[in-house]
Amino acid sequence: MSFFKKIFDPNARELAKVRPLVEAVSAFEDVMRSLTDEELAAKTAEFRERVSNGESIDGLLPEAFAAVREVSDRVLDMRPFDVQIIGAVILHQGRIAEMQTGEGKTLVATLPSYLNALDGRTVHVVTVNDYLARRDREWMGQIHRFLGLEVGLVVPEMDTGSKRHSYSCPIIYGTNSEFGFDYLRDNMAWQKDHIVQGPLDYAIIDEVDSILIDEARTPLIISGPSEGSTDVYEKFRALASLLRRDRDYTVDEKARIVAMTDEGDRRAEDWLGVGRLDSEENIPLLAYIRQALRAKELMQRDVEYVVKDGEILIVDEFTGRILPGRRYSDGLHQAIEAKEGVTVREETDTLATITVQNYFRMYQKLSGMTGTALTEEPEFREIYGLDVVSIPTNEPLIRETMTDSIWKTEKAKYRAVVEEIAQCHQKGRPVLVGTRSIEKSELVSSLLERRGIPHQVLNAKHHEREAEIVAQAGRKGSVTIATNMAGRGTDILLGGNPAFLARRALRQEGYDPEVVTLASEKVLPERYAKRIQAGDVDEALKQVTDARERYQELYVHFREVTDEEHDEVVRVGGLHVLGTERHEARRIDNQLRGRAGRQGDPGSSRFYLSLEDELMRLFGGDTLSSLMDRIGFSEDEPIEHPLVSKTVETAQKRIEAHNFGIRKDVLEYDNVLNKQREVIYGERREALLKDDLIGTVWGMVSRVLERALDLHWPGNAKKEEADLPSLAAYLRDLFPDFPGTSVGDALDRETLLMALEDAFRKAFNEKIELLGEQAKDFLRMILLRVVDHQWVEQLGAMTDLREGIGLQAYGQRNPLVEYTKQGYEMFVARVQNIEEDMVRYVYRVALKRQEEGERPAPVRMRQSAPVPAPSPAGSASRPAPAKASTKVGRNAPCPCGSGKKYKNCCGRLA
Repeated sequence: MSFFKKIFDPNARELAKVRPLVEAVSAFEDVMRSLTDEELAAKTAEFRERVSNGESIDGLLPEAFAAVREVSDRVLDMRPFDVQIIGAVILHQGRIAEMQTGEGKTLVATLPSYLNALDGRTVHVVTVNDYLARRDREWMGQIHRFLGLEVGLVVPEMDTGSKRHSYSCPIIYGTNSEFGFDYLRDNMAWQKDHIVQGPLDYAIIDEVDSILIDEARTPLIISGPSEGSTDVYEKFRALASLLRRDRDYTVDEKARIVAMTDEGDRRAEDWLGVGRLDSEENIPLLAYIRQALRAKELMQRDVEYVVKDGEILIVDEFTGRILPGRRYSDGLHQAIEAKEGVTVREETDTLATITVQNYFRMYQKLSGMTGTALTEEPEFREIYGLDVVSIPTNEPLIRETMTDSIWKTEKAKYRAVVEEIAQCHQKGRPVLVGTRSIEKSELVSSLLERRGIPHQVLNAKHHEREAEIVAQAGRKGSVTIATNMAGRGTDILLGGNPAFLARRALRQEGYDPEVVTLASEKVLPERYAKRIQAGDVDEALKQVTDARERYQELYVHFREVTDEEHDEVVRVGGLHVLGTERHEARRIDNQLRGRAGRQGDPGSSRFYLSLEDELMRLFGGDTLSSLMDRIGFSEDEPIEHPLVSKTVETAQKRIEAHNFGIRKDVLEYDNVLNKQREVIYGERREALLKDDLIGTVWGMVSRVLERALDLHWPGNAKKEEADLPSLAAYLRDLFPDFPGTSVGDALDRETLLMALEDAFRKAFNEKIELLGEQAKDFLRMILLRVVDHQWVEQLGAMTDLREGIGLQAYGQRNPLVEYTKQGYEMFVARVQNIEEDMVRYVYRVALKRQEEGERPAPVRMRQSAPVPAPSPAGSASRPAPAKASTKVGRNAPCPCGSGKKYKNCCGRLA
């Protein structure tokens, strides 16, 4: 049977290919064990020299992995199992390793990260939150530091200098969002030394499904304040409260869409005192109404968001964690603020954005690890080109997966849940309760309080204690309630985690957090060890050495306690996982179930459902409810039938496919923007790093002149057909000192172009000469300013285009194709606007000639408004954008008098 399994099971075939490498690693084990610490640490220099002499890192893999295995055993008391070596090989190959919870994925990442750092590549080890990034950098970093590799850390709120130092390290631990935001910030930098992120060589993503799947629906966005008013959201909240569901609007909870009815349109028009809402001038009002209704009907407090200290904080729907600093886009966040009665913060404009997919696809090599990936393998393959290999467990999995218990009402379900928790608690068996929302976790908590059952609640409101709560969830008789399996990345050890208990005791004794971290490291960092050897021990270092001694005492004490409890918990059946509701994705359910049965421990899992649960209600709950009524099931009697379980699984598959479609749709539209982003960021990076921009700017001048001539004197037209007065007016707009009368003196088109280039070249050279040493910095500053301004405008225009492009479907046109076509046309015009604005700035600079002995004269810009003229970027018949001496906000009324917002009128053409 094993032979046939290898033939027909592709996963078994992939594992068979890797096993010879595992044997090769084991062959070096005795050699590595015989080395002293100094000889083992010197292996890094030896490996690097061999790489520089032409040996590949693939050839080094067995020996390098064996070195890391030995170091891990010495400094962490953790010797990677053979299955962990298999996982490490899969990661090195640029694939996804699916490893069950508790199989040591964090340790696995140290092997490929060390190997890939040997040839000078930078390795980013990506985690889902900054706690895990800090923990893993300190914990696993002990291995790399022993081997002579510096380990960096990238988390929010670090200063530029610290970030740059971290990115200079060969191995960097950090969060996915911070890596992405650093990329965006680097492409907004105004000075070379503000760029921090190095090359995107290789990324190892922990909890890869959470980052590349769950978070892929939300792009990373850096915003800046807009000029729009916030009062309007209060106004539309009041309107939304008057409108009635199923009369004035309909709600599709599956698709999460709110749509106005004809009657609702009439009521809103009367209340607002406007004409038809579907008229062009009232389209912005529809957006406000739609967001107010979405906030009212679809955004639930303590589910999608929480209110804390007068602020709306988004809750990650997949992990239950708060996402600090994140805001819903397109006015939805302001609508929720108005709904909850907190201060409505000002609207924002997007300054930079990128999707998670497009950011991580920029890495030369990408890999990841998680406990649940196979159900999403088609998406990993299609979007990222990653396949999944399932790694066997080190010990046989003996967890009992119990049949779902399905109840008619939610009330009856929670009674049964509490009863099962009480029975387990009475036996001394630890229970992990999984809920889908903060609201439900607090409901279960209140029911347990009534029964007098002590418990811990882990949700977005208590995320700062997340790791500590999860680490002790396996203690005798403990009950832990977790929202959407928050706490991933922290093992649940039966009997408790002695290291966590010892660190907590040190903190309670008054030691600083940094000292506690140093105390728990087996090997003291080199800088401290050298000082001790040299006898340079001050009060701070003495505190560290004292804390290390105290930590060892506490660890031994708590280890005895947890070992005794471990045996007791094993005797009563191990950890019991109890899910109170099915999630939309089977993968999230599997994550919760996977917390039991770690490393061959006993355990069990069961899900409790009701026909009133959201998943059941939206996908067949009514049918099942009527069936139960006909059969005669009472409210207090559960149903366990394969038909019901099949219905739930089918519903989950449909939602998974729907969500994949949403993520794919987001990516397809962002691909259009991504091509534009690559061009803009490439040009911007060149402007920032290039030493001399004089040639670049003159090229812009030449192209602007050629386009102006093409517009006003087409190549096949005679002089009598040319619009030379308009050309002269346009050129004076660019260059106020240009002698416009000379335009009419040219005999032919080629002569005129040469004359224009000579006149502009002469003035350009004079300006450069006057600027002297300031010329390079001046051109760089102006070009960056122009590019940034036009890119922000382009992002706003593309957002507006995206909002309305769906209407193209009514004309039998593919919205994506039309978005691509129109977006390209807008981008071409935008690039031409960049060049035109750059030329206008250069030729409108007012300079003062520097006298001998004087300090360099400051560069000043003329304050006069440019003369309105047709832009060479468009057709001759297109109206010129409305211009003003002060900047017009995108959401402000257009100065042309149309009554529309500027961004929906002349702002589209600017």
